[in-house]
Amino acid sequence: TSQKRCALPLLSASRKVPPRPQEAEDEGAESTVSLGSTERKLGVSRAQFPSCDVQRAEVLSCFLALSFSNFFPSLWPRWKNWWVRGILTLAMITFFFIIIYLGPMVLMTIVMCVQIKCFHEIITIGYNVYHSYDLPWFRTLSWYFLLCVNYFFYGETVTDYFFTLVQREEPLRILSKYHRFISFALYLTGFCMFVLSLVKKHYRLQFYMFGWTHVTLLIVVTQSHLIIHNLFEGMIWFIVPISCVICNDIMAYMFGFFFGRTPLIKLSPKKTWEGFIGGFFATVLFGLLLSYVMSGYRCFTCPVEFNNDTNSFTVDCEPSELFQLQEYNIPLVLQSVVGWKTVRMYPFQIHSIALSTFASLIGPFGGFFASGFKRAFKIKDFANTIPGHGGIMDRFDCQYLMATFVNVYIASFIRGPNPSKLIQQFLTLRPDQQLHIFNTLKAHLVDKGIKPRLCLRAVSLQTAW
Repeated sequence: TSQKRCALPLLSASRKVPPRPQEAEDEGAESTVSLGSTERKLGVSRAQFPSCDVQRAEVLSCFLALSFSNFFPSLWPRWKNWWVRGILTLAMITFFFIIIYLGPMVLMTIVMCVQIKCFHEIITIGYNVYHSYDLPWFRTLSWYFLLCVNYFFYGETVTDYFFTLVQREEPLRILSKYHRFISFALYLTGFCMFVLSLVKKHYRLQFYMFGWTHVTLLIVVTQSHLIIHNLFEGMIWFIVPISCVICNDIMAYMFGFFFGRTPLIKLSPKKTWEGFIGGFFATVLFGLLLSYVMSGYRCFTCPVEFNNDTNSFTVDCEPSELFQLQEYNIPLVLQSVVGWKTVRMYPFQIHSIALSTFASLIGPFGGFFASGFKRAFKIKDFANTIPGHGGIMDRFDCQYLMATFVNVYIASFIRGPNPSKLIQQFLTLRPDQQLHIFNTLKAHLVDKGIKPRLCLRAVSLQTAW
């Protein structure tokens, strides 16, 4: 067979047995001989070896599995997998803390890289399933459409959050003014290239892949763009939701591993009701604790804004009421249980209950959707990027769904008018437009009964203008 055991490249120092003539052309026999020598060297049976392909990141997974076979030969394969996944999970969590420490700009870069990798994994599946490597121009067009969509979304973000910088530079001001027209022209170019690339014998296949590419863009690029928007609202809106999904993933696995008995859904046979329920309660508790800790630090609660003087991002502000400790009355039913009448907590902690509930009850359906997708095309993972975990998309299937919910939640219940953005837009208007808005605002304030002194000052300001 073309697949080789992972022991072969990792333990190449084992004694080589000269092949018999009939084995010289049999690659499977060669693998058996080398595997047998490796078994003798480690003192373990063949059943204890994990069967895996030697591809990129899988080498590390195989190395860890063989290490556990060597040092802990009595461990069941189930426990070996538990340890391998646990070690790599801790490594990923450590990396997550490092990029948070490096600041917003690094986080945005990482989100962009994750988006590109997820797009690559899903598009590659499409190429393999439909055998579309020979389609004219299509690999180029897929990445061209990714570039166009990113230009549109991130151009909107730059115009919105870097307004002053954009207005200060003439080329940026022109690009900002005609941004949507340029974006449409770029997409239209790709559309025309696709039509010109149509080949009679591949019509259906080409339209399959055209739809595949656009659905992938909708799932990956749109939702990663929402993650960036959540980050600009404050790093706490980025970290807490992502951490809740990670916590639910870990705790559901732990509860399912130790207590799981009842299957949850046919799409994921290893998922259990015990893991699902245990993950829910653990995630809600984790969200409350993490929110309490982070709400006390301005670097997490303040919106990420661009400082035009220093040309850098700043996260310094006066905390809003959402992040100030307040006293809440405990319901009478619970007072006899906890022995308290009031409790001091941050209002954001109440919102964290909604976030963690979604992460634990609805978020997993993103994973179930991905499982159904993989089963439909008879693949185990999207890729082999992360040993023991699959591809990047396997880790972010729930995160994208969570990002959409957080963005909708902020827009519906949190975000209000932003005075600084209104002022920035006001200052870009012509003087006659500014004067019209000023008179309208003055009349509105008079109707609301604002003090005459303020109105007189406004009139004097208008006269001086």
